[in-house]
Amino acid sequence: MPDLVIFDCDGVLVDSELIFARVLAECLVAVDFPATVEEAVILGFGTSRAALSAAVATRFGRPLPDTFFETFAARSAAAFELELSPMAGVKDLLAALSVERCVASNGHLVRVRQRLAMTGLLPFFDPHVFSAIQVAHGKPAPDLFLFAAERFGAAPEGCIVVEDSIPGVEAAVAAQMPVVGFCGGGHCPKDHAERLIAAGCSQVFARMADLSVFLGEE
Repeated sequence: MPDLVIFDCDGVLVDSELIFARVLAECLVAVDFPATVEEAVILGFGTSRAALSAAVATRFGRPLPDTFFETFAARSAAAFELELSPMAGVKDLLAALSVERCVASNGHLVRVRQRLAMTGLLPFFDPHVFSAIQVAHGKPAPDLFLFAAERFGAAPEGCIVVEDSIPGVEAAVAAQMPVVGFCGGGHCPKDHAERLIAAGCSQVFARMADLSVFLGEE
C-alpha cells in the first residue's frame, strides 16, 4: 500500500476541463485572441496561470490584457457553479480508499477548494488541499508534489500520483514519484492514454472503478 495518494483536481476529481476550455476560448475571443475550444484545451490543459500567459503570448504574438484573468476567473466560477460535477465514480473510490490522500493542483487554492466543496468532495481531503501558489514553481516542476509529501512525512517513492495532464505527469517524474494516469474526462483525446504512458505513467485508467481496484491492491 502507498503511504500517500496525491490527486490532481481538475480532470481527475472534478470534470472541469471542458468547461474551463470553453470559457477560456470565449474570454480569449472577447479580447481579440481568436481561439477555438480545441485550442483552449491545448493552451490551458494542466498549466499554471503563468504558463498559460506564456503560451497565449507565443501563440498570438502579444501578451494578454492585464484584466484578463480577473474576467476569466469570474466567468469560469459562474460556469462551474451551474455545470461542475464530480468525476463519475470518484466518490466511491475515495470512500473506499484506506490510505492517506491529498489534492495537489496548479489552480489557485481558494478556487480549488471551492470546486471540491461544490462537488461534495472537500470532506474527503480537508484540510489537505495544496496549490501551486504555496511553492516556488508549479507543475511541471516537482515542487508541489514534494511539498505535499513533506506535509505527510512521506518519502517520494512511497507516494502515488494520479494525473490527467502531461505537465502533471512530468512533475511527478521529476519528484521521483510513481504516477498513474486518468483519461476518463470529457476533455481527453483518443490518444491521451498513450501520451500519458509516454510521459511516464506506469498505467492509465479510463474508469474510476478500475483505478480504485489498483489503489486497493498496491
